[in-house]
Amino acid sequence: MTATTTESTAAPAAPTTATAPAATATATATGSATATTAPATAPACPFTGARAGTATAAPAAPAGTAAPAAPAGAGAGPAGPEAAPVAGAVRAEDGAGHGAADRSAGFTERYLLSPAVNADPYPYLDALRDHDPVHWSAMHRAWLVTGHEQLTRCLRDPAVSADRVRPLMDAVPEGARDDAERAFGILSRWMVFNDPPRHRRLRQVFQDQFAARAISRYRGFVERATRAMTGRRAAPGRTGDLVADVARPLPALVFARWLGVPQADAPSFWYWNARVGDLVLGAAQEEREYRTSLQSLVNLEDYLAELVRRRREEPKDDLISAVLAGGRVGTSVSEEEFVGMLTQMAFAGGETTSNLIANTLLALLSRPDQLAAVREDPAGLVPAAVEETMRFDGPSKMSIRVAAADLDLDGRAVRAGDRLFLVTAAANRDPGRFADPDRFDVRRGTGGPMHLGFGFGAHFCVGAALARLVAVSAVDVLVRERPGLSLVDEPLSWQPSLLNRALTALPVRY
Repeated sequence: MTATTTESTAAPAAPTTATAPAATATATATGSATATTAPATAPACPFTGARAGTATAAPAAPAGTAAPAAPAGAGAGPAGPEAAPVAGAVRAEDGAGHGAADRSAGFTERYLLSPAVNADPYPYLDALRDHDPVHWSAMHRAWLVTGHEQLTRCLRDPAVSADRVRPLMDAVPEGARDDAERAFGILSRWMVFNDPPRHRRLRQVFQDQFAARAISRYRGFVERATRAMTGRRAAPGRTGDLVADVARPLPALVFARWLGVPQADAPSFWYWNARVGDLVLGAAQEEREYRTSLQSLVNLEDYLAELVRRRREEPKDDLISAVLAGGRVGTSVSEEEFVGMLTQMAFAGGETTSNLIANTLLALLSRPDQLAAVREDPAGLVPAAVEETMRFDGPSKMSIRVAAADLDLDGRAVRAGDRLFLVTAAANRDPGRFADPDRFDVRRGTGGPMHLGFGFGAHFCVGAALARLVAVSAVDVLVRERPGLSLVDEPLSWQPSLLNRALTALPVRY
């Protein structure tokens, strides 16, 4: 299989509101937030509902629960809508790291994006799960679901809805309403924001192309791309940033080839993806940034609609051509729905896999015994190491849901409209499901309980096979072919995000 086909068609122009970089599809694919101060008028994050810079009183807690008291001087948290409490809530942890006490049981609640918790969330999440696996947090204005059993029940229960797009228009700045109407219409066609039966109908269009047997056709290409990239960027003996050198650009390269994006179009394609990431992950704060992100989503849909038209006329060996050949577009789903789903595929193509590669290598390089075991049996233990990372320190910390109806969850009265944070990072270390859960063990095996890193049930990640293929390839090449690979003694930092578990950099010696 060859690399991405180059076509003579010029790359679409970048949005006029910002300058698109002329670089290849590398570091722009994640759309991660930067540490800036949010204005008080920042829009709400589409996923978390968080609004930066708010300092008003939190609403009353649900019946039977107690809201934590806010310390004096509570206000805006770190930068980015995700990095602030949900709209209207107070920040209940001050700069000295003192949390507000939960009056119901003496539990000290902490802000999930305080620097210490963001850097290492697991001790606090363990304490929260042990205290109350279904905990109402007035600080975050959401139910924090941390128990494995309780979380899997939420993912099965039709009363717990993934549809959280339609209420968002009220949060859009007045000056961005025209752009927002079409952009949120696109988001409403993403599978991740739909419930059955529509979710099932949308997903079935891609099911065959995402199956492991279909993805395996790309194994040779992925392995060649991995070796070529590590050969250029990870020369033995040099120091570098493994995130920027391999973990970020490799998934972007593979995904563009798989989706069918011509090389000439890659700079604009990944620029738009980065700006969509700003919207979805909450980094867009000022109205100008918000408008740029909304327009980028519109531009991305326009580009993909044109790419679909070109593939109808001239099919190639890529996802779009394969799905069109299956005959479901125009019958099971409309053309508009298909293109809308492609925008989700475009956004989701790199972020999770990039984080998975980096987190797996960090776990191995910081545990010499586990790295030695993997090097002795790479064929068996590299895939196992990737799976153990998904459980132990996966690329996603939580997903967000909304109660579509009142429900009883572990004895808690969840009301229709309540937001639920399904904290998979905590559930994946639940000692009721996993033995010695805080130990990273590549020999844990696949016969035990399944981790929730790729989701569960109807919303199990449709792209899991591709993510595994790329992550295993990257880890395998680096473990096998870089015997001197080691961490550089520099402090690590993590992107401030409620949703993602993402290193900003991973300094290494190759």
